[in-house]
Amino acid sequence: MPIHPNFPYPLYLVISEKECVHLPWLQVAEEAIRGGVDIIQLREKELDTATFIQRAMALKALTDRYSIPLVINDNVEVASAVDAWGIHVGRTDRQPQQIHEEFGHRFQIGWSLELLDQLQDHNMDFVQHLGVSPIFPTPTKTNTITAWGMQGIRDLRTQTDKPLIAIGGMHLAHAHEAFTAGANSIAVVSAICSSLDPRKAAEELKNSLS
Repeated sequence: MPIHPNFPYPLYLVISEKECVHLPWLQVAEEAIRGGVDIIQLREKELDTATFIQRAMALKALTDRYSIPLVINDNVEVASAVDAWGIHVGRTDRQPQQIHEEFGHRFQIGWSLELLDQLQDHNMDFVQHLGVSPIFPTPTKTNTITAWGMQGIRDLRTQTDKPLIAIGGMHLAHAHEAFTAGANSIAVVSAICSSLDPRKAAEELKNSLS
């Protein structure tokens, strides 16, 4: 799949401290960037806002040093506090229209696409990219509605021009297939965070997308 001009970030890392089982999470992030990760989302579901901001500031210092966009998951207050590039929200989180009404064009807004009907939702007018979630069932997402699979990516590609990010069970074995099916970006969690060598894992994933 050609790189989308509005989302030129083919390898997308979603990171949290608890997913980094072998190395400190910030070290994993830096090694992943050195290995080829193009964009990073910080997802911390269980932190209070003050701690989340502190962690996001540490990551923002790193991503700024490497000129990598930082996305914050769900928490607009955190995204605003650290001047993040983007915010990613789910179908039942704060809605893209509400974020746009408060912040205008300050953030690139990503939205988790869990139902086909969302493509007709008025919030689509305020979304810059879509997280097709999940491609495969995964322990990190316990409220799965639709497991899209590769055919789901192909079908969605015919129905929207927005950048599609494939997430959920994405590993080296099928990253290339998702890319050729129509995804513009492959988002990974454990494929890098759980690796003993996150730089090598990122390099292999990035090479598979070429």
